[in-house]
Order: sequence, then structure tokens, then C-alpha cells
Amino acid sequence: MSEFHPKTEAEAASIISDHAARGAALAVVGGNTRSGFGNAVAAEATLSSRSLTGIVAYNPGEMVMTARAGTPVAEIEAALTEGGQMMTFEPMDHRPLMATEGEPTIGGVFAANISGPRRFVSGAARDSLLGVRFVNGRGEIVKAGGRVMKNVTGLDLVKLMAGSHGTLGLLTEVTFRVPPRAKTEETIIVSGLNDAEAANAMAAAMALPLDISGAAHLPLTVGWCFLDGKLPEGEATVLRIEGLPGSVSVRAEKLIAAMSRLGRVTRLAEEESHRLWRQIRDVKPYVDGTMRPVWRVSVAPGIGHQLVAALRLEAGVDAYYDWQGGLVWMRMEAEPEGDVLRRYIHALGGGHATLLRATPAHRATTPAFQPEPEAVALLSARVKEKFDPAGIFNPGKMG
Repeated sequence: MSEFHPKTEAEAASIISDHAARGAALAVVGGNTRSGFGNAVAAEATLSSRSLTGIVAYNPGEMVMTARAGTPVAEIEAALTEGGQMMTFEPMDHRPLMATEGEPTIGGVFAANISGPRRFVSGAARDSLLGVRFVNGRGEIVKAGGRVMKNVTGLDLVKLMAGSHGTLGLLTEVTFRVPPRAKTEETIIVSGLNDAEAANAMAAAMALPLDISGAAHLPLTVGWCFLDGKLPEGEATVLRIEGLPGSVSVRAEKLIAAMSRLGRVTRLAEEESHRLWRQIRDVKPYVDGTMRPVWRVSVAPGIGHQLVAALRLEAGVDAYYDWQGGLVWMRMEAEPEGDVLRRYIHALGGGHATLLRATPAHRATTPAFQPEPEAVALLSARVKEKFDPAGIFNPGKMG
């Protein structure tokens, strides 16, 4: 398969126009760190944004950054650290889990709407996105949104591009919010709770006026994987508090007092807390050197543990919980069991299951994305037709 690495929007537009005229499919990627993700559909060539690099505009006082889509995430994070700011949505690094190489790009983060542990209180990547430039399936360069939130039509288009997985166009530039970085953080650990008890504990913690920015439950089967096995023995329900040092200390003490009634409580200081949440974000328990199927499942926070309990009746499954229980990371022992999983999700009130890692054989027989309801699927098809009339962009990434 040939690869294209355009250095300008005009060059990207020319490549896309040529392929559209011939009806030749293009695999649209950033750093290709999620290689293999999606349904198995062949493309004639790969079109990458990785040569469209550089921070275009960044003034920490404005709390907004504009960068070309191929700019490495590491470069973005370095600039934000120097400016005392952050990407509040904590984008995951997929390379360890997917056993891929390359550099994650900022365009790829927004194209896939990558969001980490802070998502349930601070919003997804798309909620930070203010503006985009992209090349559509006609080879036209399109600009939407900007550095301030004014144009409603533009904002709708911006949100549409976020999470489109390269099916609507090649992102060439993104503008996004970058709020101040927390001065410090602590994590409170409640030990010994089973999955249902942990769900209740996390709900109780989130009801307190303590601005908790992370809530996850690590069952016995995965707890040993974190911090080189240094977490307290047994199940761990972990709650993160961020902010100014004085405020974090006071809120941590209040949280400890509330959680002490539920189990044994310990705490992690800033350095170990930061490392723990990066490992939770990057799905460290399932970085196991295998291609056993891994699912990313989004459901209502109180439903996650019920879903896992039901699945264990029919399939070999291991799991842990983020987003107060609303995000369930699952590893299947053998088959993906997609039909069983989605049947239980529907029975428990709905949600989304995305097959992130699997063998090529499993991808050929299991839809990677949650099937859309008929009305939504029709709308998605109409949007796709408008943006990409020849249907050349990432056919394997359609839901």
C-alpha cells in the first residue's frame, strides 16, 4: 500500500481530489498509533497528516492553542507544561495496548475523540475543540469555528469532525481550549470493596462538594498491575482530587473521613497519584503482549458492574472501571463475544461497546463499533455523503 504524507493543505487536497475522481479508498491516519482499529476494509493508499506539524498559535493568557493536525502530542504537552496548562480530557496513548509504534498526533486525538479519566467531569476531547481546518472528500479546504466561541454553525461542524475517525475528511489544523494545570493532586484509596460496593462508594463520593476529578475501581484481578504492585492489597477504589495544595489537603481529609466508614483508606501523594492515573488511562492491565479482545464500553455509571456480572455467566471476561463506573475496560479470554456483550448492554438500558483490540480474524466477524439505530444510521449516511460523496475515506471506520 502506498503512503502519502502531504506537507501542505493544498497538497493534501490534490491527493484527495485524485482519489475521489477514481473512487479509490484512502486510509486516513495521523501517527497511525491505533493501527488495526476498526473493521477490516482494504484501502488503496494511506493518507497521513504526520507531516503537517507545528504549533500555529499559543498564548497561555488566552488559554487557547492552535496546532497543525500532525503535531505530536508530546510536543503539545511540553508546550502546555511550560505554560502551566493542560489538555483537560487526558488523551490516552494507545501504543502500549495496541502494540503499535509511531507518534500520537493532536489531530488523531480529536479525530478519534480520545478522552481519559477526567472525561466524566470535564468533558470529552470534542468539548475542548473550538475550531478545525480540514479537507473534505471533494478536495475542498474547509474552515470551521475559531479561537472564540461565536459561530453556532461552525461549532456544530467542529463537533461533527471530532470523533469522526477520518470518515468525513482529513483534519489539517485544530484549535482547542487549554485550561490551567492543577498545582498538585492526591488520590484516596478505599480498599476491599466489591464491584457493587465500589459503585455505591463512588456515587457517594461524587455527591460530596469536593470536586473529585477521577473515580475508578480496580478489582483484585487487575489491582496488582498498577504502580508495580504497590497498591494496598485487595480491591482498590481510587478517587482523585486536584487543585491548589491547601485546597487539595483539606478536601482529601474530608473525603477520607467520609470513605473511612466504607473500608480501609490510604492515600497517594502527587507523584504516585499522577503515575496511577496515567496507567488507568492507558489500560495497563491489558498491556499483556497478546491480542486477546479488549472492549471499551460506555454505560450509565451504576450499570457497569451489573454488565460485567451478567457477562461472567456466559463468557470469560476481566474488567475494571473508570468514570465512576461508566467506562468499563474489558478483556475477553478468547472470543470477542460481541453479540452477547451488546445484548446485555441493550437489556441494561443501552450504551456503547467499541472493540479496540482484536486479531484480524475476530475483526472480520465482529463489528468494531456499536450498531446505530436505523434513524441515526440514515442520518450518518447522509452526512457522510455530503462530506465524502465518493465514499473514499476510511470505510472501515464507519459505525
